[in-house]
Amino acid sequence: MRWTLRFALPALLLVIIVSVTLYIKFAQIWDQYSAPSYAWASLQNTLRGSTLDNPPAVLGKVEDKVVIMARVESENTDWVAEGLPEYTHPFLQTVFKWYTDRMPHRSWQHAIYTVNPSASTPNTTLTTPQNKGHESMAYLTYVIDHYTSLPATLAFIHPHRRGFRDAWHTDTPLHDNVDALRTLQIPYVQKNGYVNLRCNWNPGCEKAHRKNKHITVEVWRDVFKGASKASFSQPEYVPGEVGAACCAQFAVSRNRVLERPLSDYEGLRQWVVDTPLSDARSGRVLEFLWHVIFGMDAV
Repeated sequence: MRWTLRFALPALLLVIIVSVTLYIKFAQIWDQYSAPSYAWASLQNTLRGSTLDNPPAVLGKVEDKVVIMARVESENTDWVAEGLPEYTHPFLQTVFKWYTDRMPHRSWQHAIYTVNPSASTPNTTLTTPQNKGHESMAYLTYVIDHYTSLPATLAFIHPHRRGFRDAWHTDTPLHDNVDALRTLQIPYVQKNGYVNLRCNWNPGCEKAHRKNKHITVEVWRDVFKGASKASFSQPEYVPGEVGAACCAQFAVSRNRVLERPLSDYEGLRQWVVDTPLSDARSGRVLEFLWHVIFGMDAV
């Protein structure tokens, strides 16, 4: 009996520790992935059929807004043209010109950058100077190349359209980027200047996350070295906390972008190129600084 208790008690303690650890871990995932709303939306979508796979026709001309993303060559981004079309057939634009000139348009310009072009990549494909910094290289390259001719609204998003695993950070019931941009409140973007497309604070903005391990004092000063706002690199300015909802999907107005000179964006891109930090880590640094770059408080 004593031997049984001697082994049973440690085993029970181990089970309790593992169970508590798993509970904490899955509770975080449950919250971050918005699992309840996703499950309910998926059930509804299955029962009544999806409207997202068959988007309504967009009658009208291209609006003064652009969707910008980075992709590797193997990623299929056809969903952008299908779900966020740039324009309708010329015949429809001609026949319905009077009507379409007076209706709210929902069409988007597209800037899709291939970060790892191959020998077979068409010459018309947008590419980045280097495959580093995850999406940041494409984001900054677009701003630099179009600084003098920016659309009124810029939306920076990832190349995966939707899905519980790949697009968990997209805040719509089915984690769908098409749905997110169709429902984006453009007037609010214009009023606020910068809008994170993720409303869930977890991860990135909760109190426990604000001592951001990616944004050290040294990294902050290095990123903003030579910036037009000289105070950014001063010791007294470096914030004690940095908080932003993940995961580098956001919209900004042209006016907010232009509050910084072109040289700032060139400097940021050069930092990505020069930093000894890896592709993933340099991209993660900017993921938690986009809101600061575009004029918002550190938290």
